[in-house]
Amino acid sequence: MKTRRLGNTDLELPILSFGASSLGAEFRAIDLNEAFGAVHTALDLGMNFIDTSPFYGRGMSEVMLGQALKGIDRSSYLLGTKLGRYTDRHFDFSAARVEESIHTSLHRLGTDHLDLILLHDVEFVKLPQIWEETLPAVLKAKAEGKVRAVGFSCYPMACFNTVLDHVEDDIDCVLSYNQYTLQNTAFADDLVPRLKAKGLGAINAGPFSARLLTNASLPAWLKEPEDVKAAARAAAKLCADNGVDIAQLALQFSCAHEDIASTVAGSANPKNVAKWAQWLAKPIDEALLAQVLEIFAPVKNIGHQEGLPENN
Repeated sequence: MKTRRLGNTDLELPILSFGASSLGAEFRAIDLNEAFGAVHTALDLGMNFIDTSPFYGRGMSEVMLGQALKGIDRSSYLLGTKLGRYTDRHFDFSAARVEESIHTSLHRLGTDHLDLILLHDVEFVKLPQIWEETLPAVLKAKAEGKVRAVGFSCYPMACFNTVLDHVEDDIDCVLSYNQYTLQNTAFADDLVPRLKAKGLGAINAGPFSARLLTNASLPAWLKEPEDVKAAARAAAKLCADNGVDIAQLALQFSCAHEDIASTVAGSANPKNVAKWAQWLAKPIDEALLAQVLEIFAPVKNIGHQEGLPENN
């Protein structure tokens, strides 16, 4: 698996990383053997950065991941988790919870250090707390050797820029989701140039945009507008008519950007993980890509609101 350096850190991330949210049964009931097999398949195929969070499965993802990684050489993989978001409604970015959260995550994951810690979905709280209280506590953990790299995640581009105005000299990277895809490239358009200029790493998650860019039935909780969904169905049909799964094109596209260190995708099914590696080994169909991007042009970068209204 090809790798890229994460900003100015010494972390080399695979262009496709394994997202462990599915291990928390976030999207469906899971089979234990399949879930462990997905982790092991990812590692075998070079997807050796694993991203999780105490939010995923309300701790279940971290516990499952810790069990899946038992007996595997810690130096053979990179491990990242998050803090601050614990349920759909429970957000706690206090300094006291930072220390507790990192301690709990280390225990669940069966390790003595994290390669990356991210402040999770900061758009849901009053932003000054992030740079006044949360980040100093996280940097303390970094100084103590519990964490190698520090960053934050959110959805609104405005929120990214507001937080970066205060923290860009102290963090190592950011993670954006569903916004470097076939339909939405706001992350690369609006933020990656700023990150690159400061030597900060860029991580993209959600290349399939919550199943929007797959042939699966769209989930009821998908927040994208109907015209975006309609464009996605049209693009999927065009791909199918050309003998290509739109998910393949979506993954290839998201992983191709040289200034984005890694794209995170997750599944508790090892067959899916193996298929992703096969897709990345194939050349992208540039002619088909151009046609798909043309379909999405009228709805390009249309998303939805997340978090507090003032943070959008």
